[in-house]
Amino acid sequence: MSVATLFTTSFRPEMAGLVLTVNGETRSIDAAPGAVLLDILRDDLELTGAKEACGRGECGACTVLVGGRSVLSCVTLAAVVNEPVETVEGLVSESLPLREAMADLGGFQCGYCTAGMVVRATELLRAGLPKDDDALAHAMAGNLCRCTGYRAILAAVRRVGQP
Repeated sequence: MSVATLFTTSFRPEMAGLVLTVNGETRSIDAAPGAVLLDILRDDLELTGAKEACGRGECGACTVLVGGRSVLSCVTLAAVVNEPVETVEGLVSESLPLREAMADLGGFQCGYCTAGMVVRATELLRAGLPKDDDALAHAMAGNLCRCTGYRAILAAVRRVGQP
């Protein structure tokens, strides 16, 4: 028996009880110790707004808020999350003006990046947008859009953040 065969047949990670507060609801989930937050959200909780595009924390399609801060859920171990999680589904009413502005200004095309963009922009809107457009673009730079570019998205965020 090869070492690889021995390892794969004898190593069976135990499922662990995980308690997460997601969109204001406390949930108990049985999860493998190495499960990432994105898989828990999509597969166990059926919250499919966050998308897996790169799986390496480079594109932002999987962005969620943990404790009010943006995190890339595809590279965040679920077991280390100890603050409330907010997904795009939980931000529906709060993000409505932003989503309407994005639609009005052409900030949507394929829609794959949209949830991550909305979540990140919501965090920035809560904190107060950077005054400078270059700083706003830099703050949104971790969320990639391959369709629209960024002008319409940034214009929508700026429109909603105007006092």
